[in-house]
Amino acid sequence: MGMGSGAASAPGGGGPTGANLGAVRSHNAALVLGLLRDAGADGISRLELAERTGLTPQAVSKITARLREEGFAAQAGLRASTGGKPRTVLRLVPEAGHAVGVHLDRDELRVVLVDLDGAVVGERRAGLDLGAGAESVLGTVAGAVEGLVGDGLGLDDDGLAGVGTLLGVGVALPGPLDHTSGVLHRMTGFPEWDGFALRDVLGARLGVPVVVDKDTNAAALGLSAGGEGGSFAYLHLGTGLGAGLVIGGRVHRGPRTGAGEFGHQVIQLDGPPCECGDRGCVEALCLAAVGRGEPAEAARVLGVAAANLVGLLDIDVVLLGGRTITGEPEVFVRGVGEVLDARARREGALGAEVPVRVAAGGERAVAEGAAQLLLRPLFGRGDA
Repeated sequence: MGMGSGAASAPGGGGPTGANLGAVRSHNAALVLGLLRDAGADGISRLELAERTGLTPQAVSKITARLREEGFAAQAGLRASTGGKPRTVLRLVPEAGHAVGVHLDRDELRVVLVDLDGAVVGERRAGLDLGAGAESVLGTVAGAVEGLVGDGLGLDDDGLAGVGTLLGVGVALPGPLDHTSGVLHRMTGFPEWDGFALRDVLGARLGVPVVVDKDTNAAALGLSAGGEGGSFAYLHLGTGLGAGLVIGGRVHRGPRTGAGEFGHQVIQLDGPPCECGDRGCVEALCLAAVGRGEPAEAARVLGVAAANLVGLLDIDVVLLGGRTITGEPEVFVRGVGEVLDARARREGALGAEVPVRVAAGGERAVAEGAAQLLLRPLFGRGDA
């Protein structure tokens, strides 16, 4: 279960590889497993599975038999049928699989262990200096991941690779980066990470599949998996500012993972310098206002940038997250909302009112979304 090109690319091809995941490696099995998860504790019958997947009843019976044999599905009871014998209803077994989500921030590490339902069953936090060098940072990450999994699931001499239910580790951190190769680019304030192959290096160290994405994309994925529908923007204001975009129910990353570099749009020509090298970036303006103790001003600036995004993409809702937001959520929801409402009034019939609210998950949203980078493909969801 070592980290190689096959393991790394698995999330794009139907699911990561794991010790006990033979039953769910096919696309059809992933679809069935996804419907089992969606059905919740009430479960779903084989006939309903066949109707919703378009598979034959015989194919569904074979798939569900394998899922039950390997512990991913169990009988949830019987359901009355019209005229025939009662139908067996099946449900997902959440503890049959686990994923780790890692949020690497500039000054903090958060790691969560989740089951197949996405429920958090363990969490660790630690201080972190992203500028301390790769060896120090990866040592901290590896120690936290191994400690968390050891506490929750147990470790033997094979380490993480010996944990049969572990799908792998999803890592989310500030961009820019290439999520397909797991290679970092020139992160604002941390140029030493430019070109670092985080996915491969960390995967080799941990001995399990690793997937890497931007923090904002991971959070957006987690929100979508949690039921947030339509097209939305997740705006993350913490030590930096970025956006995760879901368009038509799918995370929009762009061909170079370049979408959502929201913080470095210039909204004040010849404004204050930004660490990216430009001037008047919304990130610099927001963080400067926060530093002056003026969160309402930061919210207004964020609202102006959000209005640009809404006008460009015609999205349905704006979700706010990140530690700066969660510190004073009412101020930011009100400030951003007022700017968007003013825009809607100016545009009349063309300006739809766009609701603004704090994203679910709070400060765990990025870490939980990072775990979904492993879970979504397992359930036949290709947006991870």
